[in-house]
Amino acid sequence: MTKRTPILVIKHGALGDLIQAFGPFAAIRAHHPDARIDLLTTPPFAPLMRRAPWFDRVLQDPRAPAWNLPSTFRLAHSLAREGYARVYDLQTSARSSRLFHLMRLFGARPEWSGIARGCSHPHANPDRDRMHTLDRQRDQLAAAGITCFPAADLSWLDADLSRFALPARFALLVPGASPHRPEKRWPAQHYAALAGEVAAQGVTPLIIGTAAEAALTSTIGATCPAALNLTGRTTLLDLAALARRALFAVGNDTGPMHLIAALGRPAVVLFSAASDPALCAPRGPKVRILREADLSHLAPEAVHAALAGLDVVPNPSP
Repeated sequence: MTKRTPILVIKHGALGDLIQAFGPFAAIRAHHPDARIDLLTTPPFAPLMRRAPWFDRVLQDPRAPAWNLPSTFRLAHSLAREGYARVYDLQTSARSSRLFHLMRLFGARPEWSGIARGCSHPHANPDRDRMHTLDRQRDQLAAAGITCFPAADLSWLDADLSRFALPARFALLVPGASPHRPEKRWPAQHYAALAGEVAAQGVTPLIIGTAAEAALTSTIGATCPAALNLTGRTTLLDLAALARRALFAVGNDTGPMHLIAALGRPAVVLFSAASDPALCAPRGPKVRILREADLSHLAPEAVHAALAGLDVVPNPSP
């Protein structure tokens, strides 16, 4: 039996960053159709990525603190023993670049696409830090010889939703964001006002979020009794399945909105001054970006109007 060439891809997260790498993952698999391709990611995303069609194995990086050198050395040693012919470092962080140097200490000399000093295929574009994530990753892969970028197969992102007893017409509201970045959240009272407008059009607002966001989402649900609150009850596959069936979604600059956009669903994504959509906005054929430096100043009417522009709800009543 012919030995398959081992390839490693490094991509940790957060969720939005991981989803924006789906296209590069597909391109790497297409470029190396007969290789054994491993993904190194973090534990929260390993179960999801084991279902993806692009990898033969998914390895976990526990991302030990910088002071825990024994853990980092063990990881580098285990990777060096795999005999990888090439590594695609899509994380391009100080941590992932450190693995390049540590693997060399253990005798590994793979070709390396990334930003580590001395790597064989550096992404040396001086504008890389001013490029949108998707453009930057494509440019990085082009520098490593990958120029064909097929559409990523996302058919595996689905789930059985029968346990939720969903209404026939519903829309997703995603009011959360990183816990340490409250400035990225549109106020709960605005989401509640939007939910009321949506419900008045015969569409059930369906609120999603993590268990840590329960206080936020319950505020919206209490103001709009017609809303269905699934906070803390959905997996990432559930979220994808919900997105496929929802009429549209509205949410902040947060990971689930990247997943919804990647699936081609109509979505309005809200940005504050805390992040730059030119660098990291979700992209999709039916995505609209609204940006207000202070999201408390973004009126629900503006969001509803953006939805009307997507032809998913009627224009709001005067």
